[in-house]
Amino acid sequence: MSEEYSTKGAYVTGGEFTRDTNYIQDRIVADASAEHYGEGNSHSKIGHPNAGLSDGSRLWPVEAGRYHLVAARACPWANRTLIVRRLLGLEDALSVGLPGPTHDARSWTFDLDPGGKDPVLGTERVQENYFKRFADYPRGITVPAIVDIPTGAVVTNDYPQITWDMSTQWKEFHREGAPDLIAQDQLDEMLPLIKRIFTEVNNGVYRAGFAGDQQAYNDAYDRLFATLDYLEDRLGTRRFLMGDYITEADVRLFTTLVRFDPVYHGHFKANRNKLIDMPNLWGYARDLFQTPGFGDTIDFEQIKAHYYVVHEDINPTRIIPKGPELANWLEAPGRDELAENGPFLNGTAPGEVRADERVQAGHNPLYPA
Repeated sequence: MSEEYSTKGAYVTGGEFTRDTNYIQDRIVADASAEHYGEGNSHSKIGHPNAGLSDGSRLWPVEAGRYHLVAARACPWANRTLIVRRLLGLEDALSVGLPGPTHDARSWTFDLDPGGKDPVLGTERVQENYFKRFADYPRGITVPAIVDIPTGAVVTNDYPQITWDMSTQWKEFHREGAPDLIAQDQLDEMLPLIKRIFTEVNNGVYRAGFAGDQQAYNDAYDRLFATLDYLEDRLGTRRFLMGDYITEADVRLFTTLVRFDPVYHGHFKANRNKLIDMPNLWGYARDLFQTPGFGDTIDFEQIKAHYYVVHEDINPTRIIPKGPELANWLEAPGRDELAENGPFLNGTAPGEVRADERVQAGHNPLYPA
């Protein structure tokens, strides 16, 4: 990584870590007539399946083959989109670009692709695609990002909304047997739960890891484990967060849980206990990991490389730990008795991962070296 573009000072800035949640809130929708989106739920940090159109945002039409999802396997926010895209069977309609796990202050690069360029976009960095839309884009160059292939310009990086829209707006291109991840009859219960998971767990680990003083860290640590204890208790009587079936809530929690022992426990000092020490959460995480669409998107080596190399503020040596051992992810979850049916409401599991999208052998116990 170039010292000229070092990330030093980019993550730990003093006091409590505050995530910039001001994203490009354009939407890709089935009907791009603005009158359908003039009212409804306003933008929030978790999005909404029935969201209205934010002020100043633009609507783009859903079209198969027009857009390219840029989603690094290392990133938990991007990982959500990889899971939902696969569960819904959107591979033919929405192509994917997979940046490598490490980057400098200019952000993600396509260094894993031949010639170091994304084969669809022809760019070396997703930064180039942001600049094609907004010259000198002043905010973080984040993934996931959806790019308009004809222009090469980013359409949206609003990750809280992207997965909702995959479920609601891209239905024309869902595979046969695509599951219902929204559970409209459970939204009143699910949305507050998702908000708590985002605030205290998904973002909570970052608030602990990037805390700039002891009090900020202590607060984040206490809030994180209070919510993990709550979830441990909740999952003692139900197979998934909302009951018998997998929903959007499970996707959002899983991407943090799968990173917990490899990076958050040590790197982010979230070390009261490991995930494997919480029987219900650990069984639940394994249950999801072994479900097609979840574990087969996980690259543990890329995850560790990203956190330990990129975050110079908290790991200046950039040494990547060898552990933990990962074979235990394949142990039987033992949670079938908590549900009569499942795991997909009115749906089926996706098929085999496409060969060109398969995690590298040796980076995941599902794909041994």
